[in-house]
Amino acid sequence: MKIYADRFPRFFVQVVTDLLVIAWIYFWIRGALWLHDQVEKLAVPGQKLEGAGSALASNLAEAGSKVGGVPLVGDELTSPFEKAAGAARSVAEAGQAQQDVVGDLALALGIITAVLPILFVLLLWLPLRARWIRRASAASRVRQAPAGRDLLALRALATQPLSKLAKLGPDVAESWRHNDESTVDALAALELKSLGLRQR
Repeated sequence: MKIYADRFPRFFVQVVTDLLVIAWIYFWIRGALWLHDQVEKLAVPGQKLEGAGSALASNLAEAGSKVGGVPLVGDELTSPFEKAAGAARSVAEAGQAQQDVVGDLALALGIITAVLPILFVLLLWLPLRARWIRRASAASRVRQAPAGRDLLALRALATQPLSKLAKLGPDVAESWRHNDESTVDALAALELKSLGLRQR
């Protein structure tokens, strides 16, 4: 498999582009993690609310159990403490619910922040990169085959721009039909050069 071109300009552009894509992905992942952490800070009030509610409920329940030991009226005195402890537990549950909402929001915003820009670049870059790798790998295999030079020359005649073919001479197709060695070599070299590959 051919990952990078043989010729410097194409090779340089491919390496720089790949590094830029990696840097782009890294940047947005770091940005998403930073945003996640910033949004998670909004859960601090919920944590304090939960902690305060739980502590208050525990203290009220403990006070109610102590008051419940008072002879004759203990059961009647316990009821307000139990109700107050229940209300404090509701406050703690509200704090926990707020933390859950903030956690879900932080996760959703982090994923959206990372996925959309990364997906955008991958959809632009990856198909072009995969197409070049496929074409260059095939051309690299063909150039080593006995009849590979002829096949590359035929491919050049079929796909290269007319302006490039005209530079090889006015009768390039005629020369190719008569199997002119220099024309076949020039056409094969043109096809390989368009992919950033050298003749071997």
